[in-house]
Amino acid sequence: MKFDAFVLPFTIGLIFLLGYLAVKYSLWFIRLEKQAKSKVIGGFFSLKIFPALAEIVWESLLHRKIFKKNRLLGFMHMSLAFGWFLLIAIGNLESRVYEPSAMNPPYVPIFFKFFNSNPGVFPLHSVFSFVMDLLLLLVLAGVTLAFAKRIYSRAYGMKRTTKLQPGDRIALTALWCIFPLRLLAESLTSAVFHGGDFLTGTVGNLLSFLPADKLYYPAWWAYSLSLGAFFVCLPFSRYMHIPTEVVLIFSRHFGLTEGIRRTPVTEIEINSCSRCGICLDTCQLSFAGGIQNIQSAYQLKAIRYNNIRPQETFNCLMCGRCESVCPVGIDISNIRMITRNELNGRVPDPTFGSQTMPHTRKADVIYFAGCMTHQTPSIKKAMTAIMEQAGVNFWFMDESGGLCCGRPMMLAGHREQAEIMIAKNRKMILDSGASTLVTSCPICYKIFSQEYDLNLKVVHHTQFLLDLAERQKISLVHNAGKVVYHDPCELSRDIRIYDEPRKLLGKMYKISSSEYEKDNTLCCGNSLANFSASNEVRRKVAVDACEKMKVSEASYLVTSCPMCRKAFEKVSEAPVRDIAELVQHSIQKNQQHVSSSIKKIHRPAQAVIG
Repeated sequence: MKFDAFVLPFTIGLIFLLGYLAVKYSLWFIRLEKQAKSKVIGGFFSLKIFPALAEIVWESLLHRKIFKKNRLLGFMHMSLAFGWFLLIAIGNLESRVYEPSAMNPPYVPIFFKFFNSNPGVFPLHSVFSFVMDLLLLLVLAGVTLAFAKRIYSRAYGMKRTTKLQPGDRIALTALWCIFPLRLLAESLTSAVFHGGDFLTGTVGNLLSFLPADKLYYPAWWAYSLSLGAFFVCLPFSRYMHIPTEVVLIFSRHFGLTEGIRRTPVTEIEINSCSRCGICLDTCQLSFAGGIQNIQSAYQLKAIRYNNIRPQETFNCLMCGRCESVCPVGIDISNIRMITRNELNGRVPDPTFGSQTMPHTRKADVIYFAGCMTHQTPSIKKAMTAIMEQAGVNFWFMDESGGLCCGRPMMLAGHREQAEIMIAKNRKMILDSGASTLVTSCPICYKIFSQEYDLNLKVVHHTQFLLDLAERQKISLVHNAGKVVYHDPCELSRDIRIYDEPRKLLGKMYKISSSEYEKDNTLCCGNSLANFSASNEVRRKVAVDACEKMKVSEASYLVTSCPMCRKAFEKVSEAPVRDIAELVQHSIQKNQQHVSSSIKKIHRPAQAVIG
């Protein structure tokens, strides 16, 4: 068996890393519930394994999602990940072809050109030599781009990169050294034994003025040391995401999901964060509010290293913009909710809505306005007027008070109290015998549809009003002018209701499109989920959103959330309306038009009679 002492740093580092990962992942598996364990075991012996492997190739090696954001950034990640993977895979193949029957320890392919400095002629020798040089060049290109990104991140579509901690810095330094040292070691060996190809051979010739015969051995030691240092540092740095992201992809395909409390799945997600920094620039509290230390990458890091601070945990709009761009697909909002729940009691207990209990009434439809709609009375007036005009048999559940839907309590980290509210509300809803529950607030819609387990149809009022219009229960008229439609965060990114509001609004106005819509919509800044932002920060977020949506050029800024309406009406140059208000206005305009037409028909007849 081929061996030299310089392989020890690499070998020790690799054994430490594999041992650490084996223990860590085993503990996560042991702590899974029985049903989740069955899903993992069954997943490996099912067809689910194939889409999981495909996603690992697309996202962990080729970094497709990052390519979509920025090609240069995508190429940087791909060249490092896929290039290194191929160096290992083809290097193993090369060593097997060269010595098919010999024992082949893991270090032999890594240091192949040391142990086989003059390989002579073996099958496809020239092809292997060329390919390995080409892959090394690919990885070196990635290292160069990664270094440049630290100096000028704007070229990669990023205004900022994440702040590094000591473990990250050591691992990053080791990573940046690995491949230049490999090039140096192989090139110096080539200069001595004349065995390199287009890259290592050329560099070896350029270094021929050096005493290569004395330097090539220390270069192999340096290369081995850098590999060993990286392997030892990996579990304690952000590079833990490299192996754990693979575990996350498997677990996701096998049906493991986040719960309402911390589980091993939560820890897998937290350790899968690469702190790539993509979430930094998408945060409105960053680019509009000027707050730079609370973004998801930092929150996940704080959770992982048990350095959680309530002020940062609760200073988040929970708008989901970071989640929509996360290349790993981490369920960031849920993890922040779990953390808030764990911190329950360290922040003031907020009070939401009236505690007066309404009397249950039998009806076909329940209308639940919600706390914020009560603070925006024009919306609930419009909704009740529309339903009366359409002849809907409805019960205005919280007309004169009632319990909050519970979502704000959950956002504040008071899940147990929220569950008490949910149980009381749920009983009243089911006792009514209604077949449909209509909400005006997207926050209410989200919790009614996801947490209440109701055996009835839950719809947002944009969906309900569109249905009334399409069944000709209400008649709308088209108006002149263009409007900007703002997608409320929880209605769009969370629940993915994009088309119904636009179809409804399109029956009344022409809609201006914007790059800041649907998945890329902007928060109004007035989020109930944030318990720390000042009024000034909230105002800055709202002003910035209006500027980006170009509302000054529109007849109206239209939204379908009472909270967004209140936030924007304080700063918008254009009048702000909820979509229900415009529907009510359009119905009235149509009725006036019909009434006017009837008068015109009757006037000539009256003149003849007179």
